[in-house]
Amino acid sequence: MNVIIHGHFYQPPREDPISNYIPDETGAQPYHNWNERILHECYAPNAYEGNFERISFNLGPTLFRWLAEAAPEVSRKIIEQERRNYVRFGYGNGMAQAYNHVILPLASYQDKVTQIRWGIADFEFRFGHKPEGLWLPETAADLETLQVASDQGIRFTILAPWQLRNQSAEPGPYLINLGGGRPPFSVFVYDRDLSTEVSFNPAVTRNGDNFLEEINRTRNHKAEALTVIASDGELYGHHRRFRDKFLTYVLNQGGSQFSTDWTFPSRWMREHPITQSAALVERTSWSCHHGITRWEGECDCTPGADWKQPLREALNQIAEWVDQAYLDVTAPHFADPWELRNRYVDVINQKQTLQDLCAELSPSGLTPESLKRTDLLLRAQYERQRMFTSCGFFFDEFHRIEPQNNVAYAANAVWLTKSATGLDLQPAVIDSLARVRSKKTGLRADTIFSQTLLRASREERL
Repeated sequence: MNVIIHGHFYQPPREDPISNYIPDETGAQPYHNWNERILHECYAPNAYEGNFERISFNLGPTLFRWLAEAAPEVSRKIIEQERRNYVRFGYGNGMAQAYNHVILPLASYQDKVTQIRWGIADFEFRFGHKPEGLWLPETAADLETLQVASDQGIRFTILAPWQLRNQSAEPGPYLINLGGGRPPFSVFVYDRDLSTEVSFNPAVTRNGDNFLEEINRTRNHKAEALTVIASDGELYGHHRRFRDKFLTYVLNQGGSQFSTDWTFPSRWMREHPITQSAALVERTSWSCHHGITRWEGECDCTPGADWKQPLREALNQIAEWVDQAYLDVTAPHFADPWELRNRYVDVINQKQTLQDLCAELSPSGLTPESLKRTDLLLRAQYERQRMFTSCGFFFDEFHRIEPQNNVAYAANAVWLTKSATGLDLQPAVIDSLARVRSKKTGLRADTIFSQTLLRASREERL
């Protein structure tokens, strides 16, 4: 019995957009904030129990950055466990993730490239080798996203079954034709019923033997058959108490009793060449059965969320203005300003200084003033990337912290752009955000934007 358990480990950014400090959060007691609580309930126990070596997983770059600073021993153990597979097989069980958990089908081509390249670079920075797989945030996919991933050396992803139109009667994984002379792209499809039960029915993961017996009884036992279970990684200990112990048991003693071969996508691809083909159903995801509408407008997943469309439109407009200012300043100095942005992740990770990066990409050199402006505009580009974080569009109410943070990131991007160029985008931005408001509290996006600008200006003067 061949089984892959994939854990998608990710948390919405909780840092204050100005101070980057996570404030105390109600409900997270006895811990200061939810990151700390989930660390102690999920990340740490699974790391200390060795579970990251036996599953397929991705760990969001923004979460990993916090984890490396807050719990370096846990971070080290996760890396060591993935690394053991890489040393043993020549390929690992970890997958990269698009950097800021952006819904990629809603992103521009250049943003797709940046998000995927930042995600790949961050994975290589953490684990010491290139990834073969890429987790798409919310598994949201379109053909251009897979083409960009393939162009960056990615070989596979994991999708929901309704995201493919099968072209054969045989079970997956499947190959997708990307066109343009690219090699076929592999897609692992998770088991819909089993993954749903694991995620939402506590009884299913209460007893490891019963769980394995049910899989053994109902799933295909052919040598080439594969069962893929995908869920949020936080299920194992945080969303479901003691499920880290459940995972440890089924991956070890329980799995041995039921002759379970725990594997992961890169290993499966080597041992079982994929020959069956399928076609992608574009602009689809795993948590919105209306495609990707949840992150750009109102749908039955979040009824009454009529604030999403004007917010998406406002952020798209802000992105265009910020990008044009960035290009106006950097184009005279850099042959490819987008390459500069794509490489900026190495500066974020302190792998390279900005001065060295600019010297590498601009042989003519930059004056101290030009370097300072470039620094401000690249910081604006970072904020402009994270203002599209998917969490800000996931829920039905605007007054939540996630959409408020997205607006604050946009304000940071506008402030940094003004600091670099003198361009004042605030009047136009305020007008575009005024239509975004909470029905429950009356809170408006233009209020959050203005307050963040004020805080940013005061912070600069300190």
